[in-house]
Amino acid sequence: MKPVIALVGRPNVGKSTLFNQLTRSRDALVADFAGLTRDRQYGTATHEERDWLVIDTGGLTGERGGIEALMQDQAWLAMEEADLVAFMVDGRAGLTAADEQIAAELRRAGKPVLLVVNKTDGVDEHQVQAEFWALGMGEPAFLAATHGRGIGGLWERLEDMLPESFDADSDEDGEDHGITVALVGRPN
Repeated sequence: MKPVIALVGRPNVGKSTLFNQLTRSRDALVADFAGLTRDRQYGTATHEERDWLVIDTGGLTGERGGIEALMQDQAWLAMEEADLVAFMVDGRAGLTAADEQIAAELRRAGKPVLLVVNKTDGVDEHQVQAEFWALGMGEPAFLAATHGRGIGGLWERLEDMLPESFDADSDEDGEDHGITVALVGRPN
């Protein structure tokens, strides 16, 4: 069974860019405007011979109606599926009220959450760390997803947070058996 990680956060914090870095693909579309990612996007990432299922989500805006509300529903469904949640924030923009709201909702969800500060090129990481420490989510992971900086450290943090039930030897033969279906009922 693959561990599942959901990438969540405000619009334009780099979730799709990180998805593409982790999955070594260009499956997630990336643009400089909000709202491009609407549904959950699934991809497989491999790190140190372990496959992960990564879920890219649309940005959480707090909107209560229209397509934005449906996008948020998809993001929350991804979090329910996930074993770990990577909560992404923008290091250049700093801590916002929306980040604080999302953090509060993630705490209520009860899933393991790693705070990921993206877009850290050219910023003072100590100052940014102090700012985001206020969210109460522990020490953040810093990266610049566009350039791939910090991805190795992110993988280490994710591995450390992985529940013991995902021990590398948990599947006896090491194969993913997929879905097993049994059809039962009386004849004819």
